[in-house]
Amino acid sequence: MPLPFIHWPSDAAPRIGFGADYNPEQWSREVWAEDIQLMKEAGVNLVSVGIFSWGLIEVRDGEFDFSWLHEVLDLLHAHGIAVDLATATASPPQWLIEKHPEILPVDKRGLTADNSSRQHWRPTSPVFRKYALRLVEAMATEFAEHPALALWHVNNELGCHNTYDYSPDALAHFRQWLNTKYGSLEKLNFAWGTHFWSQKYSSWEQIQLPQNPMTFGNPTQTIDFKRFCSDVLRDYLDTEMAVLKRITPDIPVTTNFMVMWTYDGADYASWADHVDVVSNDHYLHPGPQSWIEQSFSASHTRGIAGGKNWILMEHSTSQVSWQPVNYAKLPGQLERDSGTHFAHGADAICFFQWRQSSAGAEKFHSALVPHTGKQSQIWPEVVGLGEKLSSLSHLAGATVEQAKIAIIFDQDSYWALANDSVPSQAVKYHEHALGWYRAFVERGHSVDVITSQTPLESYEVVVTPSLYMVNDELAQRLTSYAEQGGLLVGTFLTGIADENDHIAPSVYPARLGNLFGAQTTDWMPLAPEETIILESGLTAHTWSENIVVSTGKVIDTYPNGKPALVETENTLYVSTILDTASLRQLVDRIALKKSIAPALTLAEGHRAELRVKVTADGSRYGVLINHDEGPVSVGNHHISEPGFHVVEL
Repeated sequence: MPLPFIHWPSDAAPRIGFGADYNPEQWSREVWAEDIQLMKEAGVNLVSVGIFSWGLIEVRDGEFDFSWLHEVLDLLHAHGIAVDLATATASPPQWLIEKHPEILPVDKRGLTADNSSRQHWRPTSPVFRKYALRLVEAMATEFAEHPALALWHVNNELGCHNTYDYSPDALAHFRQWLNTKYGSLEKLNFAWGTHFWSQKYSSWEQIQLPQNPMTFGNPTQTIDFKRFCSDVLRDYLDTEMAVLKRITPDIPVTTNFMVMWTYDGADYASWADHVDVVSNDHYLHPGPQSWIEQSFSASHTRGIAGGKNWILMEHSTSQVSWQPVNYAKLPGQLERDSGTHFAHGADAICFFQWRQSSAGAEKFHSALVPHTGKQSQIWPEVVGLGEKLSSLSHLAGATVEQAKIAIIFDQDSYWALANDSVPSQAVKYHEHALGWYRAFVERGHSVDVITSQTPLESYEVVVTPSLYMVNDELAQRLTSYAEQGGLLVGTFLTGIADENDHIAPSVYPARLGNLFGAQTTDWMPLAPEETIILESGLTAHTWSENIVVSTGKVIDTYPNGKPALVETENTLYVSTILDTASLRQLVDRIALKKSIAPALTLAEGHRAELRVKVTADGSRYGVLINHDEGPVSVGNHHISEPGFHVVEL
């Protein structure tokens, strides 16, 4: 059956989506005809259209021209290519800026954005919403019955450039949001701890945005501001979606998240129930960990989606255009990158963009059709990927088999530990979680990256790297999980603060009591370049603690003989950060304790991972991502070639 979250034509066979952002408005009609032929050659079946086209659709205030867009959609439909149609609200047109400059966002320095880029609008601006929703209404009405329409694409990359706005509109809405959340200044003053530094508020009008503190800002205020900014963007998503659902109730709606470690703008876990299908954009962060970060982000996206399949809306065929050095991908990397997302549940593999721009800020960003066209080494890889995805149509809608091991990634803890007034700014929450993920994957295990709201009972091992903020409900779930036989692995700074970033005057982690059979009396962060060798020979860095053991068993100690790692029957507490090789040894111990066999047996240093997909009839298929040359065994299959491979299990 066709995938439920893409409205394919009723006569369409099951398929994996494959395509890109398509911006025909940048090109002549002669190029459009060539585009269609190249799309057919590459196997493209899904394109996103109209993302940055507001000024070409509403050419003047209230004056709409849909003729060119009809022509494009008609052409695509005639050749069997489905359309993810954007609402085109991502960048307001010049006539709107001229008429209403008050919709422009304000940055942390108090400077108003100009109109020379994109996403130059305030999420809290009632004026912007009025004009944007009028456009959405017009778009939905105009294309409601168009046969090419397979999916609605709200705005673009919400939570990217204009997340943190410091305008008067944002201030007014922040005060309203706080009033709704707390209900009284008394509760707000308690939550923010305003007796410290004489910050107590006696009226809502006294509250300002955390824009330019003289020294360290109020940490709870800062976290609340980030929560507010995320909620405002989600509310904006809801307003567009409401219009689309009223006019086209049968067409699925999505928007592209930014689940990658270079962005911290939105709590996407709280957005997942507000779209029909989760979509994500992902771009590689240069460096030796780029492959594992990509896998982590793909698994995290599936976790945000509640274990459901999702859409990879954007990634790159090769270089991007916005990094200090825009590295080209190596031959074969395009397929491996795409396969990583497919392995973790992406049932549509799409790129930015179809044809590489000849002008504008992203003209050096790679595309499916580069400037050099079919002469580029990218083009044969694009065609090969299209053929491969087409051959995997039998896996359309197949679900990713749940792993036995999960890592909790919590947005509030991420925000809190990014504050400037923390015990050590050398502790990077995302990198700490990524280190655990990498260790398990490099030992051949499958790992789910889940949110702090995800049910835990079906996992055999749950790891909580520096899960700093733990409310009462989460504390109870973690405790119940361990008491019922699951293995809970906690690290330093887990269970320290409540949802208001308040720390109990007690031994750490007071939020979880004596769950780990040991408690910490003192934190002793290490110097940035300092390493220590534990009694077992494991190498640690960044952090150390003074631990008092009660019911737990010490399994490793610091050089001074004091406890470093403590376990009970159903918990393990790790009070430091282990280097990569040491952490691999520890995850072996964890897996052995729960009798979890690795999905792959890997040679030292070999980079590969496996996820299993299950079809509706119960058939199981292994999706192997082999990053290096060298033999890997999956069941009875032996594979030595790099790339992504699918085998029946």
